[in-house]
Amino acid sequence: MKSGILWPRLGLAILIAFVLPLAAMPLAAQEGAAGSGKIHGTVNDTAGAPVPNGTVSLYPGAGGVAPNVDPKYVLNVGPDGTYKGDGITSGNYSIVYRTPTTPKSQVVDQIDNVQISPGLDTTANMDMSRPAYLAKLSPDQRKEIEEAQKKNAAILKENATIKNLNADLGKARQDDKDKNYADAAALMQKDATIKPDAAVLWVELGMAQAGLKQWSDAETNLQKGLTMDEAAKKPDAGMDGAAEDKLGESYASDGKIPEAVAAYDAAAKINPASAGMYYENEAIMMDRMSATVPAAADQIVTAADKAIAADPNRAIPYYLKARALVAKATVDPKTQRIVAPEGCADAYQKYLQLAPNGPFAADAKAVLAEMSETQQTSYKASKKH
Repeated sequence: MKSGILWPRLGLAILIAFVLPLAAMPLAAQEGAAGSGKIHGTVNDTAGAPVPNGTVSLYPGAGGVAPNVDPKYVLNVGPDGTYKGDGITSGNYSIVYRTPTTPKSQVVDQIDNVQISPGLDTTANMDMSRPAYLAKLSPDQRKEIEEAQKKNAAILKENATIKNLNADLGKARQDDKDKNYADAAALMQKDATIKPDAAVLWVELGMAQAGLKQWSDAETNLQKGLTMDEAAKKPDAGMDGAAEDKLGESYASDGKIPEAVAAYDAAAKINPASAGMYYENEAIMMDRMSATVPAAADQIVTAADKAIAADPNRAIPYYLKARALVAKATVDPKTQRIVAPEGCADAYQKYLQLAPNGPFAADAKAVLAEMSETQQTSYKASKKH
């Protein structure tokens, strides 16, 4: 089955870059003792997320930025929101962050009195979620930030939930492979309660319930997941095809043959690339149920023919078709030979051609012998196209 995972929502990009005027003050001692140091840091927005690109400018002086004075150093901010500089003359600086479009007379953030010491690497983060930055903003601006932060917090919480649900999905699928269906069903029932709008959780729950042979519950939850996903903007064809396939198995096992046929047809329509597999599964289920449900016996040849039409290189449908036809054979009273319906011998022959050493090869050869059909002396698998 295709993955069908839950996708996290993207966090809000809430760099509310309110430009501010330069905090201009008279220059203090501009440079300290001889020697140079380093500086590095991260520019974070009002939500605490790194801000990509822009520049961090260093203006000498302990008390602010003098009007009409160019910075001594301009450091580029990288895509990850970090910046760094080497060979910075020791002393006090005001550091200013600007986006690529911020006018020279304005800033997005400014921090004064940053000390660069000889031989040391100073950390100076431009954190726009700090109270000192927010205090510079108007009440309306602070309200806008608060609302954005609440939305972002809700998204982060949902993403954490989705991360846990995806881990549970992985475990449930492994439980299904290991036939630990009860564990998978319990896990998916819990998760579907937590996030009832996630189609994949209902589908996985139905899969596990089918493994437990809880056909009615499996039918209900598989159909619920399918209905949800079909209404989505981008339905998952792989997941929906697998769900319809399992729904067909559940309906057939429950004796609901028309519903099963419709489910297998829906699977092939949703995901045509796997139509041969779905119809082969239909033929297998109709053959399996034929002993107790007469309507299933009538569907074996039809399902096999659909599988063959979708993928003529699948061997099993030919065998199932042949076996269903030979069940309708008569015996010639004169020769005592089996007289099988048209197409029966051809289907056996084709099965042997595709699977000369397959699990039903001996049976196919024996039936052909009883029918006195001239068999090929050897059977070779045909090349797949």
